[in-house]
Amino acid sequence: MKRFLLGAIALLVVLGALGYLLRRPITMALVERQVAANMRSSLLDELPDGLHVGLCGAGSPLPDPKRSGPCVAVVAGERLFVIDSGSGSSRNLGWMRLPQGRIEAILLTHFHSDHIDGLGEMLLQSWINGTRSTPTEVIGPQGVEEVVAGFNRAYAPDVVYRVAHHGEDVVPRSGAGAVARPFALPAPGEGAVVVDDGGLTITAFAVDHDPVEPAVGYRFDYGGRSVLISGDTSKSANLAQFAEGVDLLVHEALAPQLVGAITEAAREADRPSLVKITEDILTYHASPVEAAEIARDADADALLYYHIVPPLLLPPMEEIFLDGVSETYDGPVVLGMDGTFMSLPAGSAAIETRDLL
Repeated sequence: MKRFLLGAIALLVVLGALGYLLRRPITMALVERQVAANMRSSLLDELPDGLHVGLCGAGSPLPDPKRSGPCVAVVAGERLFVIDSGSGSSRNLGWMRLPQGRIEAILLTHFHSDHIDGLGEMLLQSWINGTRSTPTEVIGPQGVEEVVAGFNRAYAPDVVYRVAHHGEDVVPRSGAGAVARPFALPAPGEGAVVVDDGGLTITAFAVDHDPVEPAVGYRFDYGGRSVLISGDTSKSANLAQFAEGVDLLVHEALAPQLVGAITEAAREADRPSLVKITEDILTYHASPVEAAEIARDADADALLYYHIVPPLLLPPMEEIFLDGVSETYDGPVVLGMDGTFMSLPAGSAAIETRDLL
């Protein structure tokens, strides 16, 4: 037995030494295999028909290691749309294997910086990775023209460099940047249909993010399934109307008790500007319980939180964030993180949740 153990230890030592000596070729072989697999397929090729929602950014302007700037990817059949493009969202789409070259349109809810500060990178990836011959469409309420023009101007020198380096056949100049498609802010009770083809309807509706105007949310209807994305808003009766009977409500939320702790710390540190900001943001965001009330009253089948404020850096903070939610709404609740992915297959009532990051 002793000889057997000594022999086994010796074999392990030899194998370990060989593994160390061959670590570079082994690693290269693994890299080549994975890269080849990624080149041949994307997540879009693997999804069943239906609606699918992925959080390419579940956070806010405040740094959270689990939540980047706000961004929601929606797949309808084989069509990919993105709602808002916060910081880090483009890279998350890459990690989630959602090909930015196949983005049909980017829809903006409003023009707060944290919802658009990743737009330049996403437009670049949409162009380069898709060999687009036409600019990416950016849909939003009136004012989106100014945002798009600014990004196009900022990235104009980069377009020249890339075309000069790679050539028109690889990166057609005509596909660079974005083209704006504005719509008028709908009146309360009314919706603006921004896409209606191929069995997919996307409806924009006004939300309450005063003093930010225009501000909208979007509802997707496809294959007998429905998803509503709130954008930034306080508790809104208009949103509740458009959420009626929705399968999945994707709603922003701010926890007042946690933000209140930041306010008190700022006050003790004699930082009056931060005190004012943290008090102000309470007025134009919904609390987790208020979002749950909308889900309950709209008879939504499930609730997904995103644009989560403040950062939830410790597990007990997640429990505090959700205080009172289960007493308000008895459906499934998901506290979103970057990579949260929910599938609503066509022709069924199923809602499946997984983590892609």
